[in-house]
Amino acid sequence: MTTAIVTGAPGWLGTRLVKSLVEGVVDVPSLPAEGRRVRCLVLPDADAKELEAFGQQVEIVRGDVTDPASIAKLFEGDGIEGSTVFHSAGVIHPTRGVKQLHEVNVDGTTNVVEAAKKAKARRLVHVSSNSPIGTNPAPDHVFDESAPYAPYMQYGRTKMLAEEVVKRAHATGEIETVIIRPPWFYGPGQPPRQTLFFEMIRDGKAPIVGDGKNRRSMAYVDNICQGLLLCEKVDRAAGEIYWIADRRPYEMNDIIDTIEKVLEKDFDVKCAHARMKLPGFASEVAWLVDITMQGAGLYHQKIHVLSEMNKTIACTIAKAEEELGYDPKVDLEEGMRRSIQWMKDRGETL
Repeated sequence: MTTAIVTGAPGWLGTRLVKSLVEGVVDVPSLPAEGRRVRCLVLPDADAKELEAFGQQVEIVRGDVTDPASIAKLFEGDGIEGSTVFHSAGVIHPTRGVKQLHEVNVDGTTNVVEAAKKAKARRLVHVSSNSPIGTNPAPDHVFDESAPYAPYMQYGRTKMLAEEVVKRAHATGEIETVIIRPPWFYGPGQPPRQTLFFEMIRDGKAPIVGDGKNRRSMAYVDNICQGLLLCEKVDRAAGEIYWIADRRPYEMNDIIDTIEKVLEKDFDVKCAHARMKLPGFASEVAWLVDITMQGAGLYHQKIHVLSEMNKTIACTIAKAEEELGYDPKVDLEEGMRRSIQWMKDRGETL
């Protein structure tokens, strides 16, 4: 039996993908566990307890996508030829300036692709982002897969360059590739920045920039895992790109209202029912600061996030539905309920 190769674990999506490979995709009986081995590339200093809990079916290889030698170890041994590589490793918010974005997102992707080709893997499924396509030109506009590149900041540029690396690999005929573009995602396993968002909503400090009617496509993590496994299994997906998200975009007002509702109704968390309302130009000022800082090689996460807060980033999943049979099972309300329950199960409080 072949081995599934996963980069990006124990990150949020990577860990959830490993869970889906080992146990089957939650809510999707047609994508059950297959009993195959899963080999994960894990950073040398990363906590791998969640991965180790899956038992001997999951193998951990310590290394870094920026280090070709450790990538070579990832692809050593039996069961690699004809395998699938799920490449979800990437940096969204760098801690070492914007150069880290290029090192991980572009150079790291190049290293994984080259090693996968050399090992004769069958297919590589690459996790990209909405950022190579940028922001929608009008509030009612949605992106499909024909949208041209218009990368948002340096993260978007590096994810665009990574996509081009992947597409060139497919064009050689040495490996099949599929690219998915998930937008803002949420669900169990969330990092601290998502927990902070819940706390801000509880305290009435959630930011609404402008009128809050700008729409955002979002993707529940298990919906993304369904999309990833379908990209592996569906023959016609080879060489294609798919937006993988929840069924519809949500207005920012609706996102915050929904989380507030779930906190109070399902978890008895009293909310302040207030918003930190900012004029639309606050995001434009942040955009100017952000682009100036990134031009100097610097990065500030909160400024970058604020720069996007008044913008519409919305997509259609019609192509994935038609070609992959993609059928996202979890919507915003249920997904947020599961996110908060995951926190409680870990002993976290709100």
